[in-house]
Amino acid sequence: MNAAAKIDDNVAKLEMEAPAQPAAAPVAMAPAPQPVLVAPKKKRRTGRFLLMVALPLALLAGGSYVWVSGGRYQETENANLQQAKVSIASDTAGRIVQVDISDNQAVKQGDLLFAIDAEPYRIALAQADAAVAAARLNVEQLRAAYSQAQAQQKSDTSEVDYAQSQYDRAADLAQKGINAKSSLDQARNDLDKAKQQLAVAEQGIVSAKAALGGNPNIETDKHPTVMAALAARDKAAYDLAQTTVKAPADGVISQASSFKVGQYVGSGTPLFSLVETGDTWIDANFKETQLTNMKPGQKAEIVVDTYPGKTFEATVKAIGAGTGAEFSLLPAQNATGNWVKVTQRIPVRLELADPDAKMALRTGMSASVSVDTGVARGFPSIFGHATAGEAAQ
Repeated sequence: MNAAAKIDDNVAKLEMEAPAQPAAAPVAMAPAPQPVLVAPKKKRRTGRFLLMVALPLALLAGGSYVWVSGGRYQETENANLQQAKVSIASDTAGRIVQVDISDNQAVKQGDLLFAIDAEPYRIALAQADAAVAAARLNVEQLRAAYSQAQAQQKSDTSEVDYAQSQYDRAADLAQKGINAKSSLDQARNDLDKAKQQLAVAEQGIVSAKAALGGNPNIETDKHPTVMAALAARDKAAYDLAQTTVKAPADGVISQASSFKVGQYVGSGTPLFSLVETGDTWIDANFKETQLTNMKPGQKAEIVVDTYPGKTFEATVKAIGAGTGAEFSLLPAQNATGNWVKVTQRIPVRLELADPDAKMALRTGMSASVSVDTGVARGFPSIFGHATAGEAAQ
């Protein structure tokens, strides 16, 4: 084999051993240009003008509707939840011997709060019972005295009759000249004495009758003396009962941290407070401009800051008699040269509709109030009549 043949064989062998090369990708052809449709210039200007006019008109219509239909719900965040606070005091003075409450403790109506030493009042009650018994005995004695006065009157009446007959006999004998004149004088004197004794006996009956209240047959317990003793006895029994002080209503004890056994309390001195959880309302201070269509009986919704996700149903109970400034300690005097008009606020009281919700609330909590007045802002003035909600009022 010649040299040229060997070279050709080596080249063929190298081509077979070399890796295959990928085929070249075909070259993409550029798309053919499409003809551009050009709108008439006049039509483009008309569409743009309509778009520019429609957008403000839509915004104006939407804003007008919101304004006209608004104003039905009057809202304020200037509101606080209120609960009745009762000052607990003792009607009797004494030393505390028992305390069954602590600060911030929940109590039920009738629960024992504290007790005062009752021994002095038990003694006073026993004395009052003895006074009642003595008064009843005295009435019986007065009744016996009245009977005695009647008997004395009857006896003196008999004496007067006897003395009168003796005088008549002596006068008849003296007229006939049988009896001496001295005997007639003695008979006259005895008659006068008998009449005087009868007068004293009759006065004794009047006195005994007056001591019985003018009615000899009066009931013993109806006699004024016995009634006074019974009243004193009732007062002693009342004082004894007041030595145990009970809760007047359901609530929470407040400001009782220093109330301890052994403390001496006076009659009527405030000791601590009871916040009644069953008597809850909301005082909302609305601007005077918000009360145009607000009336008692309208529905409202309350949101307390403590429970932001919970809504409480309520009803407008009453609208305050005046602004807060009118009832302040120092009312504002506007008769000055630097007067500036300030929108006043008037308190509105709302009552919770759900009684079970009152237990979760505490006095002084901040709240937001929304009252449904039933009257939209623009409907009465535009259409000339009230809405259905206003007509229902």
